[in-house]
Amino acid sequence: MPAQIRGLRVTRAVAAGFDGHAAAALHPDLRTFTGDLVRPYGLPLREDLLSAGAGHDYAEMGAALLERALPGGEPADLLILAFSSPDVRPAAPASLRLSRHCPGQPTAFAVCDQGSAAAFTALRLAAVHHRTGGCRRAVIVLAEQSALHHETPEPVELPAEHRAVVLVCEEAAGEGMRVRRHDRPDAAPALRTARDEHRRLGDGARLLLSAGLAGHGVPDGAEAARPGQPFTGVWTLLADHLPARRPLLVADHDRRLGRLSTLTLP
Repeated sequence: MPAQIRGLRVTRAVAAGFDGHAAAALHPDLRTFTGDLVRPYGLPLREDLLSAGAGHDYAEMGAALLERALPGGEPADLLILAFSSPDVRPAAPASLRLSRHCPGQPTAFAVCDQGSAAAFTALRLAAVHHRTGGCRRAVIVLAEQSALHHETPEPVELPAEHRAVVLVCEEAAGEGMRVRRHDRPDAAPALRTARDEHRRLGDGARLLLSAGLAGHGVPDGAEAARPGQPFTGVWTLLADHLPARRPLLVADHDRRLGRLSTLTLP
């Protein structure tokens, strides 16, 4: 008898917003690091945000959700922190700090500099790690904080609030999650591609769209993330749909990368 297929899939998620600011936002290292970062580009610092200590710490935000995401101390084999907007502790490896708060003290690393695609890259890496036989449970921590401590050369969408989402990926019988990427410079063609993928899943499947994609229309059988959270918004929406009783397709488009990313949970 052939061996039963077992894949990795997102089985549950928790999401929360965070008020206030972290003590690290007032540390002088943040000013020094940010100043060194933007000086070659002639970009001024946001002195108002630095003086006010605006911003939050990704390790603090993630740690606050891990206990809810892993009740009873369920151990994880892998932890990946993914983010798009910068942390307020740039010199500290937040993923390693989170590993110490996570049951099992899993192998940990971070994914960044990929815009909204970073979350999908983290999930794809977890699935690859599972295929090596060394990962039965992975934790993906997604975080964004609303303070950017320097001016930007062009307008960017910043989060409306500090927010984190923890996705728990577990081995289960059957087909695992599928992560795909498509080169789509514009959002309208990206939405059409997502809609086509959704239709192939059959009747009853649900399409979860980022707010940016939903700005070009919400097809039948789809739901849109709330605006204001460019990185965590669609994952907060996913948390509302887990555990899933029907196939789910999560879709997000990064305009700067010209990339559509999708996650299928069969």
